[in-house]
Amino acid sequence: MLLSDKVAVIYGGGGSIGGAVARTFAREGARVFLAGRTREKVEAVAQAIRQTDGHAEADQVDALDEAAVGRHVEAVAERAGRIDILFNAIGTEDIQGTPLVDMQLADFMQPIRKAAASQFITARAVALHMTKHGSGVILTITAGPPEAVREIGGFGPACHLIEGLWRGLAAELAPHGIRAICLRSAGSPDSPDFQEMVRQHVAVSGASREAYLAELGAGTLQKRLPLLAEVAEVAAMMASDRASAMTGTFVHVTCGSPAG
Repeated sequence: MLLSDKVAVIYGGGGSIGGAVARTFAREGARVFLAGRTREKVEAVAQAIRQTDGHAEADQVDALDEAAVGRHVEAVAERAGRIDILFNAIGTEDIQGTPLVDMQLADFMQPIRKAAASQFITARAVALHMTKHGSGVILTITAGPPEAVREIGGFGPACHLIEGLWRGLAAELAPHGIRAICLRSAGSPDSPDFQEMVRQHVAVSGASREAYLAELGAGTLQKRLPLLAEVAEVAAMMASDRASAMTGTFVHVTCGSPAG
Protein backbone atom coordinates (compact mmCIF):
# COMPACT_ATOMS: atom_id res chain seq x y z
CA MET A 1 0.00 0.00 0.00
CA LEU A 2 1.16 3.52 -0.81
CA LEU A 3 0.66 5.04 2.65
CA SER A 4 1.28 2.19 5.08
CA ASP A 5 1.79 3.46 8.64
CA LYS A 6 1.46 7.11 7.59
CA VAL A 7 -0.50 9.57 9.73
CA ALA A 8 -2.65 11.98 7.72
CA VAL A 9 -4.63 15.01 8.84
CA ILE A 10 -7.37 16.23 6.50
CA TYR A 11 -8.98 19.61 7.09
CA GLY A 12 -12.32 19.88 5.36
CA GLY A 13 -12.56 16.12 5.81
CA GLY A 14 -16.35 16.10 5.82
CA GLY A 15 -16.63 17.59 2.35
CA SER A 16 -16.74 15.79 -0.97
CA ILE A 17 -13.05 16.22 -1.87
CA GLY A 18 -11.81 15.77 1.69
CA GLY A 19 -13.96 12.69 2.14
CA ALA A 20 -12.79 11.11 -1.11
CA VAL A 21 -9.16 11.74 -0.22
CA ALA A 22 -9.67 10.40 3.30
CA ARG A 23 -11.18 7.15 2.04
CA THR A 24 -8.36 6.68 -0.46
CA PHE A 25 -5.66 7.47 2.09
CA ALA A 26 -7.18 4.97 4.52
CA ARG A 27 -7.45 2.31 1.82
CA GLU A 28 -3.76 2.83 1.14
CA GLY A 29 -2.89 2.19 4.79
CA ALA A 30 -2.85 5.64 6.35
CA ARG A 31 -4.19 6.44 9.79
CA VAL A 32 -6.58 9.30 9.01
CA PHE A 33 -7.61 12.18 11.26
CA LEU A 34 -10.51 14.19 9.88
CA ALA A 35 -11.34 17.74 10.92
CA GLY A 36 -14.21 20.02 9.94
CA ARG A 37 -16.69 22.56 11.25
CA THR A 38 -19.60 20.12 11.25
CA ARG A 39 -19.03 17.09 13.47
CA GLU A 40 -21.76 15.02 11.82
CA LYS A 41 -20.10 15.30 8.40
CA VAL A 42 -16.59 14.34 9.48
CA GLU A 43 -17.89 11.57 11.73
CA ALA A 44 -19.91 10.12 8.83
CA VAL A 45 -16.76 9.88 6.71
CA ALA A 46 -14.79 8.40 9.60
CA GLN A 47 -17.49 5.83 10.26
CA ALA A 48 -17.55 4.78 6.60
CA ILE A 49 -13.78 4.27 6.71
CA ARG A 50 -13.96 2.23 9.91
CA GLN A 51 -16.61 0.01 8.33
CA THR A 52 -14.03 -0.99 5.71
CA ASP A 53 -11.46 -1.79 8.43
CA GLY A 54 -9.63 1.53 7.97
CA HIS A 55 -8.44 3.72 10.83
CA ALA A 56 -10.15 7.10 11.06
CA GLU A 57 -10.89 9.60 13.80
CA ALA A 58 -12.99 12.75 13.55
CA ASP A 59 -12.82 16.10 15.34
CA GLN A 60 -14.87 19.26 15.10
CA VAL A 61 -12.46 22.07 14.29
CA ASP A 62 -13.00 25.50 12.73
CA ALA A 63 -10.03 26.08 10.42
CA LEU A 64 -10.42 29.83 10.92
CA ASP A 65 -9.82 29.45 14.67
CA GLU A 66 -6.05 29.65 15.07
CA ALA A 67 -6.02 28.42 18.67
CA ALA A 68 -8.40 25.53 17.94
CA VAL A 69 -6.28 24.35 15.01
CA GLY A 70 -3.15 24.51 17.14
CA ARG A 71 -4.76 22.41 19.86
CA HIS A 72 -6.02 19.90 17.30
CA VAL A 73 -2.61 19.44 15.67
CA GLU A 74 -0.96 18.91 19.05
CA ALA A 75 -3.67 16.45 20.08
CA VAL A 76 -3.28 14.41 16.88
CA ALA A 77 0.50 14.38 17.22
CA GLU A 78 0.19 13.20 20.81
CA ARG A 79 -2.26 10.42 19.92
CA ALA A 80 -0.47 9.24 16.78
CA GLY A 81 3.12 10.11 17.65
CA ARG A 82 3.63 12.25 14.55
CA ILE A 83 1.94 13.76 11.50
CA ASP A 84 3.22 12.70 8.08
CA ILE A 85 0.65 14.24 5.73
CA LEU A 86 -1.61 17.27 5.61
CA PHE A 87 -4.33 17.51 2.99
CA ASN A 88 -6.20 20.79 2.98
CA ALA A 89 -9.65 20.49 1.42
CA ILE A 90 -11.30 23.50 3.03
CA GLY A 91 -13.95 25.09 0.82
CA THR A 92 -13.89 28.79 -0.02
CA GLU A 93 -17.67 29.40 -0.02
CA ASP A 94 -17.30 31.41 -3.20
CA ILE A 95 -20.10 33.15 -5.04
CA GLN A 96 -20.07 32.81 -8.82
CA GLY A 97 -22.23 33.70 -11.79
CA THR A 98 -22.09 37.47 -11.28
CA PRO A 99 -19.91 39.85 -13.34
CA LEU A 100 -17.17 41.49 -11.31
CA VAL A 101 -18.53 44.97 -11.98
CA ASP A 102 -21.88 43.94 -10.49
CA MET A 103 -20.46 42.09 -7.50
CA GLN A 104 -20.47 43.42 -3.95
CA LEU A 105 -17.08 43.75 -2.27
CA ALA A 106 -18.07 41.38 0.54
CA ASP A 107 -19.03 38.66 -1.96
CA PHE A 108 -15.79 39.11 -3.89
CA MET A 109 -13.62 39.05 -0.78
CA GLN A 110 -15.35 36.12 0.95
CA PRO A 111 -13.39 33.26 -0.71
CA ILE A 112 -10.17 35.27 -0.64
CA ARG A 113 -10.38 35.93 3.10
CA LYS A 114 -11.36 32.37 3.92
CA ALA A 115 -8.67 30.82 1.73
CA ALA A 116 -5.95 33.11 3.08
CA ALA A 117 -6.77 32.51 6.73
CA SER A 118 -7.71 28.82 6.74
CA GLN A 119 -4.93 27.61 4.47
CA PHE A 120 -2.27 29.62 6.30
CA ILE A 121 -3.45 28.65 9.79
CA THR A 122 -3.64 24.92 9.10
CA ALA A 123 -0.48 24.68 6.99
CA ARG A 124 1.58 26.61 9.52
CA ALA A 125 0.34 24.55 12.46
CA VAL A 126 1.15 21.23 10.79
CA ALA A 127 4.45 22.49 9.34
CA LEU A 128 5.65 23.58 12.78
CA HIS A 129 5.11 20.02 13.98
CA MET A 130 6.70 18.44 10.90
CA THR A 131 9.88 20.52 11.19
CA LYS A 132 10.54 18.87 14.56
CA HIS A 133 10.62 15.48 12.85
CA GLY A 134 12.37 16.51 9.63
CA SER A 135 9.81 15.09 7.22
CA GLY A 136 6.28 15.47 5.92
CA VAL A 137 4.07 16.28 2.95
CA ILE A 138 1.69 19.25 2.80
CA LEU A 139 -0.96 19.05 0.10
CA THR A 140 -3.73 21.35 -1.02
CA ILE A 141 -6.02 21.67 -4.03
CA THR A 142 -7.17 24.50 -6.25
CA ALA A 143 -9.40 24.72 -9.29
CA GLY A 144 -8.64 28.23 -10.44
CA PRO A 145 -8.14 28.31 -14.23
CA PRO A 146 -4.93 30.08 -15.29
CA GLU A 147 -6.68 31.44 -18.37
CA ALA A 148 -9.23 34.27 -18.39
CA VAL A 149 -12.67 33.05 -17.32
CA ARG A 150 -15.72 35.20 -16.71
CA GLU A 151 -18.03 35.40 -13.72
CA ILE A 152 -16.06 33.39 -11.16
CA GLY A 153 -15.86 36.28 -8.70
CA GLY A 154 -13.17 36.00 -6.05
CA PHE A 155 -12.67 32.28 -6.59
CA GLY A 156 -9.89 32.65 -9.15
CA PRO A 157 -7.93 35.14 -7.04
CA ALA A 158 -8.39 32.87 -4.00
CA CYS A 159 -6.90 29.92 -5.88
CA HIS A 160 -3.93 32.01 -7.00
CA LEU A 161 -3.43 33.13 -3.41
CA ILE A 162 -3.33 29.51 -2.23
CA GLU A 163 -0.85 28.59 -4.94
CA GLY A 164 1.37 31.52 -4.00
CA LEU A 165 1.32 30.40 -0.38
CA TRP A 166 2.29 26.85 -1.40
CA ARG A 167 5.24 28.15 -3.42
CA GLY A 168 6.53 29.92 -0.34
CA LEU A 169 5.99 26.88 1.86
CA ALA A 170 7.84 24.66 -0.60
CA ALA A 171 10.84 26.98 -0.63
CA GLU A 172 11.02 27.43 3.14
CA LEU A 173 10.22 23.87 4.21
CA ALA A 174 12.41 21.93 1.77
CA PRO A 175 15.51 22.26 4.03
CA HIS A 176 13.44 20.60 6.77
CA GLY A 177 12.58 17.57 4.64
CA ILE A 178 9.01 18.70 4.02
CA ARG A 179 7.39 18.65 0.58
CA ALA A 180 4.61 21.03 -0.49
CA ILE A 181 2.46 20.15 -3.50
CA CYS A 182 -0.71 21.68 -4.91
CA LEU A 183 -3.17 19.68 -7.00
CA ARG A 184 -5.00 21.58 -9.71
CA SER A 185 -8.38 20.12 -10.54
CA ALA A 186 -10.78 21.14 -13.28
CA GLY A 187 -13.67 20.55 -10.86
CA SER A 188 -15.43 17.25 -10.28
CA PRO A 189 -19.02 16.91 -11.56
CA ASP A 190 -19.83 14.41 -8.79
CA SER A 191 -19.03 16.99 -6.10
CA PRO A 192 -21.94 18.85 -4.44
CA ASP A 193 -19.83 22.02 -4.32
CA PHE A 194 -19.23 21.80 -8.07
CA GLN A 195 -22.91 21.20 -8.67
CA GLU A 196 -23.74 24.32 -6.66
CA MET A 197 -21.30 26.33 -8.77
CA VAL A 198 -23.01 25.02 -11.91
CA ARG A 199 -26.39 26.00 -10.47
CA GLN A 200 -25.20 29.56 -9.91
CA HIS A 201 -23.93 29.94 -13.46
CA VAL A 202 -26.96 28.30 -15.05
CA ALA A 203 -29.32 30.51 -13.05
CA VAL A 204 -27.66 33.64 -14.43
CA SER A 205 -26.89 32.53 -17.99
CA GLY A 206 -30.14 30.76 -18.75
CA ALA A 207 -28.28 27.85 -20.34
CA SER A 208 -29.25 24.30 -19.47
CA ARG A 209 -27.20 22.38 -16.91
CA GLU A 210 -26.30 19.78 -19.54
CA ALA A 211 -25.10 22.43 -21.99
CA TYR A 212 -23.00 24.18 -19.37
CA LEU A 213 -21.34 20.93 -18.27
CA ALA A 214 -20.70 19.94 -21.87
CA GLU A 215 -19.02 23.29 -22.49
CA LEU A 216 -16.73 22.82 -19.48
CA GLY A 217 -15.67 19.34 -20.54
CA ALA A 218 -15.27 20.24 -24.20
CA GLY A 219 -12.09 22.19 -23.50
CA THR A 220 -10.20 19.15 -22.17
CA LEU A 221 -8.38 16.50 -24.19
CA GLN A 222 -10.54 13.75 -22.72
CA LYS A 223 -13.72 15.79 -23.24
CA ARG A 224 -14.74 15.35 -19.61
CA LEU A 225 -13.94 16.47 -16.08
CA PRO A 226 -12.14 14.47 -13.35
CA LEU A 227 -14.20 12.53 -10.84
CA LEU A 228 -13.55 12.82 -7.11
CA ALA A 229 -12.04 9.34 -6.96
CA GLU A 230 -9.56 10.24 -9.69
CA VAL A 231 -8.43 13.34 -7.81
CA ALA A 232 -8.07 11.30 -4.62
CA GLU A 233 -5.91 8.68 -6.34
CA VAL A 234 -3.46 11.36 -7.47
CA ALA A 235 -3.44 12.87 -3.98
CA ALA A 236 -2.43 9.50 -2.53
CA MET A 237 0.41 9.15 -5.00
CA MET A 238 1.70 12.67 -4.24
CA ALA A 239 1.51 11.99 -0.49
CA SER A 240 3.49 8.77 -0.85
CA ASP A 241 7.24 8.22 -0.83
CA ARG A 242 7.02 7.38 -4.53
CA ALA A 243 6.74 11.13 -5.16
CA SER A 244 9.69 11.93 -2.90
CA ALA A 245 11.43 14.03 -5.59
CA MET A 246 8.41 16.29 -6.07
CA THR A 247 7.87 19.58 -4.24
CA GLY A 248 7.01 23.15 -5.13
CA THR A 249 4.99 21.93 -8.08
CA PHE A 250 1.41 21.88 -9.35
CA VAL A 251 -0.06 18.55 -10.38
CA HIS A 252 -2.80 18.86 -12.96
CA VAL A 253 -5.76 16.53 -12.55
CA THR A 254 -7.78 18.13 -15.32
CA CYS A 255 -8.41 15.43 -17.94
CA GLY A 256 -6.06 17.37 -20.21
CA SER A 257 -7.05 21.00 -19.92
CA PRO A 258 -5.01 22.92 -22.55
CA ALA A 259 -4.24 25.58 -19.93
CA GLY A 260 -2.71 22.87 -17.72
